[in-house]
Amino acid sequence: MDLSADLDFARSLADTADAISLDRFRAADLHVSEKADHTAVTDADQAVERALRDRLAAGRPDDAFLGEETTADSGDEAVSAGHRQWVVDPIDGTANYLRGVPVWATLIALAVDGRPVLGVVSAPALGRRWWAAEGLGAHSLEGPLHVSGVSRLEDASLSYNSLQQWDDDDRLDTLVALSRTVWRTRAYGDMWSYMMVAEGVLDVAGEPDLKPWDMAALVPIVEEAGGRFTSLDGDPGPWHGSALATNGLVHDAVVEVVRRA
Repeated sequence: MDLSADLDFARSLADTADAISLDRFRAADLHVSEKADHTAVTDADQAVERALRDRLAAGRPDDAFLGEETTADSGDEAVSAGHRQWVVDPIDGTANYLRGVPVWATLIALAVDGRPVLGVVSAPALGRRWWAAEGLGAHSLEGPLHVSGVSRLEDASLSYNSLQQWDDDDRLDTLVALSRTVWRTRAYGDMWSYMMVAEGVLDVAGEPDLKPWDMAALVPIVEEAGGRFTSLDGDPGPWHGSALATNGLVHDAVVEVVRRA
């Protein structure tokens, strides 16, 4: 499967998204509303998804589409029955975005038969972008990506995103137990934690209560950098409601701690 053309197209989609999202970032007239699930959505989220969906409809008309702002309303979050499916989170980190915190990104993935094979994560307020495709490696604007060589959990650095997520999922005790086994814990948050795993500067990142669009683009980047990406219970892919990304060397040890009995 040659994904070069799809990767070029996905990176051009990220250019489109960046132009829209940066223009509205910290705008005095940014419109914020509440979705049915009580999470926030801005006019920038909606404009980015609309623009990417239009471009995909024109450039890849035979492919299926799964997007946070479009699909969340219908409740259809499952893998497409079709062969190829683009999965988009227009702004991952909307809470950061609406508060003016620069840690947010557009996530663009291509899944083939339910397996994410291509991902682009573009964080224009940070001046960062990461991308990967199956067989083509993982890269950033700074160069190729590779996970760390840390092989012992007691030497590992962990990012867990937020205490509230783990508490709401009745996993707070699990997180505390994991924190006692690793060297260092921080909550960098959202997509950035997973990209730092791919860069080799973190060894473990994970969180419960996620949707496929939160994870699909992260999977190929982590895996092409040499790491592993599963749910907290060890199930592969972005379809199981939680995420665990590691350098691969400590993955089984982390799953042993955090998986549900």
